[in-house]
Amino acid sequence: MSNWLESAVTRAETVSDWLSPKREASLALLREAKVPTRKTEAWKYTPVRAIDQVTVSTEVSASVQVESIDDLNSVDLVFINGEFDAAQSSSELPAGLTVSRLVDADDSARAWALSAFSNIKPDRHLFGLVNDVLATDGALIDVAEGVEIEQPIRIVSLLTQGAEAHTRVLVRLAERSKVAIVEQFLGNEASYNTGFAEYDVAAEAELEHYRFATQVNEALSIGGSHFNLGEKAQLNSTLIGFGSKLSRVDVDVTHAGSHAFAKMNVIYLLDGKELFDLHSTVEHAVPHGTTEENVRGIVADHAKVVFNGRIHIHRNAQKTLAELNNRNLLMSRTAEINTKPELEIYADDVRCAHGATIAELDKKALYYMQSRGLSRSQAQVMLNFGFINELVEQMPNQVLAEWLRPQLKARFAQMEVG
Repeated sequence: MSNWLESAVTRAETVSDWLSPKREASLALLREAKVPTRKTEAWKYTPVRAIDQVTVSTEVSASVQVESIDDLNSVDLVFINGEFDAAQSSSELPAGLTVSRLVDADDSARAWALSAFSNIKPDRHLFGLVNDVLATDGALIDVAEGVEIEQPIRIVSLLTQGAEAHTRVLVRLAERSKVAIVEQFLGNEASYNTGFAEYDVAAEAELEHYRFATQVNEALSIGGSHFNLGEKAQLNSTLIGFGSKLSRVDVDVTHAGSHAFAKMNVIYLLDGKELFDLHSTVEHAVPHGTTEENVRGIVADHAKVVFNGRIHIHRNAQKTLAELNNRNLLMSRTAEINTKPELEIYADDVRCAHGATIAELDKKALYYMQSRGLSRSQAQVMLNFGFINELVEQMPNQVLAEWLRPQLKARFAQMEVG
């Protein structure tokens, strides 16, 4: 057991609150857990030794201003170094939306949260167990039956130098409800955080989901978004990852009701010696489910990407439609991509496909654009943006898409073709 895991277990034993019955089960698993090594399949290409090397400070800055997203008109929930910041969070909520903190949830919120906590997120996620036992602040979000929340809900987790944070989000969408939720992680200094969210999407409900895992440089960030879809439920999810010293996201989607639909678009952009690891698992447990998963990435310099996408079609999940596509662009001979798309099918009346490609930037296209007066940097940005722009255009919220585009272009500009 490593130092950080021993520390997590020791600190978890002192946590006592209304979630303790759920925490105890995770703590028991954590006591028996082993630190992932190169022989651990799910962590084969992603070393976690950097966590033991991080220096956590007891004196960290909490007075940090979070930038708003122009024209988004969102309901903001802001957490600075793992603690809720009421001053920067929205105080007024639209009708049909209930938001509670973990620390002060009422009896009604506690009742449904106890049934959902760690039931949607699988137990196999080691750092999810760490989050189970250490997350003392976070949000419980409840959308009433038949209600459409027009304002997006933006959950911001910002970390400063030397901070450690473990935040948890539980979301319940009642039948025929609709909401958009943005998970945004900020702070590029040396820090360590786990951020996990669980979504229970009831029958005919619609969830528009975004996760911006854009911490870079020295940040160590491990987390996940996990979804349970009821009958005819719809999920449209967009994940943006920039990579850092250690960045890992786990996504799990369970089709628990028939005729559910899940669309997931992922973009990752890496430079320098950054690492980004994405593991996604889709469980089709019932008939007539549909999954569309498109993953595109650009990797430069000595950066490394790990992608493992698995779609599991259970024996009773007839009439399933599922497709997984991973396309990658290497900008350097020293960059590394480890991709593993998987289909595991036990039903015989399904339509499924998967594929992965890895290519280099077209040198002829780059030369052609330079010959027409564009600088190398400009030509590079245009070619790169064309590669991922299709997924940007598919984002349901165009305000977020417009906000994201200049950030992507700025990141492209710093990538050099090797």
